[in-house]
Amino acid sequence: MKHKKSKVVSYNKWGYIFLLPFTIVYVVFSLIPLVSTVYNSFFENYRSGLTQIGPNFVGLANFQTLLTNGELLPYFGNTMIMWVMGFIPQILLSLLLGAWFSDPQLRLKAAGFFKSVIYLPNLIMASAFAMLFFTLFADTGPINSILINIGIGQFRFMSHAWSVRGLVAFMNLLMWFGNTTILLMAGMLGIDTSLFEAAQVDGATSTDVFFKITLPLLRPILIYVMITSLVGGLQMFDVPQILTNGTGDPMRTSMTLIMYLNKHLFSKNFGLAGALSVLMFFITGILSLIVFKVTNTKVE
Repeated sequence: MKHKKSKVVSYNKWGYIFLLPFTIVYVVFSLIPLVSTVYNSFFENYRSGLTQIGPNFVGLANFQTLLTNGELLPYFGNTMIMWVMGFIPQILLSLLLGAWFSDPQLRLKAAGFFKSVIYLPNLIMASAFAMLFFTLFADTGPINSILINIGIGQFRFMSHAWSVRGLVAFMNLLMWFGNTTILLMAGMLGIDTSLFEAAQVDGATSTDVFFKITLPLLRPILIYVMITSLVGGLQMFDVPQILTNGTGDPMRTSMTLIMYLNKHLFSKNFGLAGALSVLMFFITGILSLIVFKVTNTKVE
């Protein structure tokens, strides 16, 4: 008995040793910055010209400023609008592609090649993607040149709120639909094929099988995709930042929460930046919980 017990202790020791690198990285790069951000959110700490103001403890004054200055809600609305505009077509396209690639009856040729191709945009840096679209849709860019040559005339994409939001959403769609397709396809391939065969024997059509078998059994994957996409959407920064040159124009209708946070960091206002980070932490948690509760209903 003593010999067995010592073996268990020895194995446990190696388990803790293997966990040690992750724990160190998590504490240094996640936990300490998180605590530091919360701590700084209660202080007045900014620069006025060359003069450093603070750090002075001000309690909840930074949070009060953010909640009453009338900027937080519009920027949150901009972020959610652009996320929804990109996520809805993304999930629909990914479900369609996942159903095609996972259906053995279609016998698609070169399926592996096409799976690789649709994932490739996810490997391109978002900044490079944004620069490409900024060049294409500029007032003197190739797209406007084509529109002028075919007689439609110039359209100033960067001067209209919904065209800028549409471009941001379209870029997010192109960059992430491949990753979402792979996740959904993995979930579809994990469904027991006998369920599909039994449904076909009972006379179910392909549409019935998809909506009554595939979608309900994909719910855990769909919840995961929706929550991770929501978290990523709230952190949207590089694409609108580069596309609008950091201004969020026209009239700041494409200014996101992280772009707003970046402005406070750029101006060295660490107190307001910390307070905004804490608010975003709670917003993300609340929205993720709502999505989980709404979508995680039991299927009979």
